Amino acid sequence: MRLRRLLWALVALACAGTATACTGGDDRPDVVVTTNILGDVTREIVGDQADVTVLMQPGADPHSFGLSAVQAAGLENADLVVFNGLGLEENVLRHVAAAGEAGVTTLEVGRAVDPLTFRAPADGGPEEEAGQPDPHFWTDPDRMRTAAGLIADAVVEHVDGADEKTVRRNAARYDGQLAALTAWMEKSFDRIPEDGRALVTNHHVFGYLAHRFGFRVIGAVVPSGTTLASPSSSDLRSLTEAVREAGVRTVFADSSQPTRLAEVLRDELGGRVEVVPLFSESLTARGEGADTYLRMMRANTTAMTDGLTGR
Repeated sequence: MRLRRLLWALVALACAGTATACTGGDDRPDVVVTTNILGDVTREIVGDQADVTVLMQPGADPHSFGLSAVQAAGLENADLVVFNGLGLEENVLRHVAAAGEAGVTTLEVGRAVDPLTFRAPADGGPEEEAGQPDPHFWTDPDRMRTAAGLIADAVVEHVDGADEKTVRRNAARYDGQLAALTAWMEKSFDRIPEDGRALVTNHHVFGYLAHRFGFRVIGAVVPSGTTLASPSSSDLRSLTEAVREAGVRTVFADSSQPTRLAEVLRDELGGRVEVVPLFSESLTARGEGADTYLRMMRANTTAMTDGLTGR
């Protein structure tokens, strides 16, 4: 209890100095979102009906970003906490759980959108994670449509003061944009021959996109669903053999992580592989190419299509 009183004292001091250091500083309802991808979607739905506080900064890694003591304490003052879940925000989930235990409504989006599981090693998945849920659902825009609807429902039900008609209208407008995104991605990917739809990435992040649009995941340089893992020599050797067998000429690297490992794979193959960056797990700062979910997905679709068609 002494620690909690100390944390709330820190929150009060922070609020006295800046309006953005804590939640609920202007008596408006506050929705706290862990990742910036879900934060962007939530802002589209909430509009001006509540403050939306996003904890993850642009360009950060969701597997490793953490919270300050003020942010962690402020979670317990939110009207609603929206988080990806399924183990993605590894350093934040305990704080979300603490907020839930304190009575704050929390929405774990990933678990509610029919999550896929990581595949067995023989199919290119990480051995220690085989059968575990894959948290990267946002690479499938149809699942994001489901997620947006769930967020809208949670805001209407749990955020006092939010006008239901406005929230529903915002959600309907955004749902139309997501539907248009799916149609555009399908048309773009139609340029890629079926036998050329093979993906090699830095780590296992595009399983949902592959499942939705008919790609084969050959493997990943980091054989895991988290960027915190490291490949072994045997991992790289196995992946190199699989890449050669599949005739893959493009490796896609996460823009939020160094491309060194992908470049190592390229060196192993004698420089015959191009390394193409994608925006996979974080939005960028404004004006840097992927500052919204819609722009991120369009940028990735263009990069993948061009990379796999040789343009």
